[in-house]
Amino acid sequence: MTTRIEDRFAALRAEGRPALMTYVMGGDPDYDTCLEIMHALVEGGADLIELGIPFSDPMADGPTVQAAGRRALLGGQTLRKTLALVEAFRTRNADTPIILMGYFNPIYIYGVDAFLAEALRVGVDGLIIVDLPPETDEELCLPALKAGLNFVRLATPTTDDNRLPAVLGNTSGFVYYVAIKGITGTRSADPVAVGEAVGRIKASTDLPVAVGFGIRTADDAAAIGAVADGVVVGSALVGTIEASLDGDGQATDITVDKVQALTADLAAGVRRARRAA
Repeated sequence: MTTRIEDRFAALRAEGRPALMTYVMGGDPDYDTCLEIMHALVEGGADLIELGIPFSDPMADGPTVQAAGRRALLGGQTLRKTLALVEAFRTRNADTPIILMGYFNPIYIYGVDAFLAEALRVGVDGLIIVDLPPETDEELCLPALKAGLNFVRLATPTTDDNRLPAVLGNTSGFVYYVAIKGITGTRSADPVAVGEAVGRIKASTDLPVAVGFGIRTADDAAAIGAVADGVVVGSALVGTIEASLDGDGQATDITVDKVQALTADLAAGVRRARRAA
């Protein structure tokens, strides 16, 4: 039996274009607006959604995503409420794959078995847990795979040929290639370097390779989409949310519309990549 993630990448491969994967922080700027934003992402053209789990020590996140996590935590967002967001989203959308992205600590506190059971129940499709290397697969990766969730591993510019087999060993759904060194939202991805890295990864796996970090515009999405199976955009969308808030950090009448407009622009860029591929 395949997962929604696997089915979506297969459908897009048949369509001849890369995926647009969008990231937002769960509960940013508040629970209800975040749920509206998730639907707006799909209406704007997102193929998959990464939903961040807010955490107090997000070591891989740049300032924009860190600020989103702080807003969410201050608003009372928790892992339990993030799972509830997925459940609420599924009442209107049964098809769009959702990947939870974050850190292991909240899951550990929740309890791995309880978390996996609830994640499956509400309609989560995969996990990206950035602080669990392959050496810790017994902690969450293998239980997640056994439960039927995809566990997506990160490869980076420093993942050499000796390390790559370990990274790919228990990865499923797709491989997430981090296009730049460092934290999110700080630099732009280089399509030439990314293309070379994607080619090296694909020589060792049949999984799709999605590329994130350093992709902010439709032109970026088109350039990276021409050499990858998926394009991941996070900081640009999170920054759009932040820029739309009022002086108290609350959502305004333009928040959801601004996110949907940027998503539509990015989706147009991804669809241009089909002609460039």
